[in-house]
Amino acid sequence: MLLVEDDRELVELLSRALRDEGYSVDVATDGHRGLHLALTRPYDVVVIDRGLPALDGLELLVRLRARAVRARALMLTALGTVHDRIDGLDAGADDYLVKPFDLDELSARLRALCRRALELHDVLRIGSGHLDIAQREVALPDGERVPLTAREFTLLRVLATYPDTVHTRPALRRVVFPDASSPSIVDTYVYYLRTKIDRSVVHTVQGLGYRLGAL
Repeated sequence: MLLVEDDRELVELLSRALRDEGYSVDVATDGHRGLHLALTRPYDVVVIDRGLPALDGLELLVRLRARAVRARALMLTALGTVHDRIDGLDAGADDYLVKPFDLDELSARLRALCRRALELHDVLRIGSGHLDIAQREVALPDGERVPLTAREFTLLRVLATYPDTVHTRPALRRVVFPDASSPSIVDTYVYYLRTKIDRSVVHTVQGLGYRLGAL
């Protein structure tokens, strides 16, 4: 996630809260830095304050959409009139939250945006195989197709959507298993995927988490 906000007290509060929820967070305190980061690094979600120094948040979002940056965007601002919200949505925002706001509401909106970020593909590559989104099954290199349960599918879809990302266990629990109480639920479903498909399908990054493997 990229947080573009010039209020340093709010930046400290939000970045700490978001990291506690399992997000990996980069911070920019002006529009130019936010533009540079968003154009050079892949993000699921960008949270943008509208009143930024150097480059206004609205103009920043317009430039990102003009450069085909597809990250989901939430506009976070004190400007809350209907006209302001329309301007933000027309500029390319997926959601608009007015300050002051409740942290729980922000978290819920970000979870929704992360879920929507997963809806961009019909087929996702897994080495020489692929994940068929419509059929919810994995096509292996030899042509065999392996059906997945709903949770197996969602976990593998997250990994395959961001194949170069190391996903921490807290982040995967938050996105894939939001209602689960077991701290080992991610490990359990990684085991299921490896048993059902192949051990190479999910790679363990020691001390950090998991990333997509290659069939």
